Amino acid sequence: MSKKLRIVFMGTPHFALEIVKSIITNNHEVVGVVTVPDKPAGRGQKVQESPVKTFAVEQGLTLLQPTNLKDETFLSELQALNADVFVVVAFRMLPKAVWSMPSKGTFNLHASLLPQYRGAAPINWAIINKEKETGVTTFFIDEHIDTGAMILQESLPITAEETAGSLHDKLMHLGAKVVEDTLHLISEEKVETTIQPQHEELRTAHKIHKDTCHVQWNATVEDIDALIRGMSPYPTAWTNVSQGGNTFNMKIYEATPLREEHSLIPGSILQFKKEVRIAANDGFIILKEIQLPGKRKMNIKDVLNGFEFQSDAKAL
Repeated sequence: MSKKLRIVFMGTPHFALEIVKSIITNNHEVVGVVTVPDKPAGRGQKVQESPVKTFAVEQGLTLLQPTNLKDETFLSELQALNADVFVVVAFRMLPKAVWSMPSKGTFNLHASLLPQYRGAAPINWAIINKEKETGVTTFFIDEHIDTGAMILQESLPITAEETAGSLHDKLMHLGAKVVEDTLHLISEEKVETTIQPQHEELRTAHKIHKDTCHVQWNATVEDIDALIRGMSPYPTAWTNVSQGGNTFNMKIYEATPLREEHSLIPGSILQFKKEVRIAANDGFIILKEIQLPGKRKMNIKDVLNGFEFQSDAKAL
């Protein structure tokens, strides 16, 4: 006979927000929410709270925002919630004192088909590496990162036009379903776990840095296209542009690859009446949506209404 679980949810960004909303919509008992402390963000360094915190406050849920997950006060407050299970989505690495606390365990939702793409940015890397499918996995947390015994896993295809943003939303909705199914199995005491298989070639989803987003124009149009889509809308692919003795940064949100033979140096920029192309190794990247310094994100036609790429323009 199933038992109504007492759940503590741990998460931070919008991906996690939709999962906790789904848990509550399905009439589970969320006895507490753990998220990151508020922190300054943006140019004005205005203090911002996580999407999960905003929702927890709106719902009147018990909220904990520890700076140190091993702090005795936090551990005591967490223990007092008397949860049966902890659900973790896009949070921090937990110490054993936390994940071993609930009687029915602590499980994580990860946005990849484990054991592939363990790490911080699985959605981005699946697109950058031109994978044909990805998915979500729930697993019980252990001492290492994303290595625990798997509970459920579901996959979906990655389309040729997929961006990190579109794939994020698909996986978020699929993840909500898989978390619900996982909670059902736990409440019915019907969980059967699978040890993660040992693969010779594991692809990791390590954290993305600014340099990772820098477009290398001597690459193939296929690789550049995958990088742009895998970084859109965040953290966004970029290039420096040199023209007329000046250099500026340009973010690229959307582009179209065109395989075509040419004799231009990679990075050469060609402007036509309503189109801008940048030469790659085996063709061109046709810019569709970009952002210039001090400007908002704009489609290329609007950009060209007030800006011109000069004849010596080059992407670096």
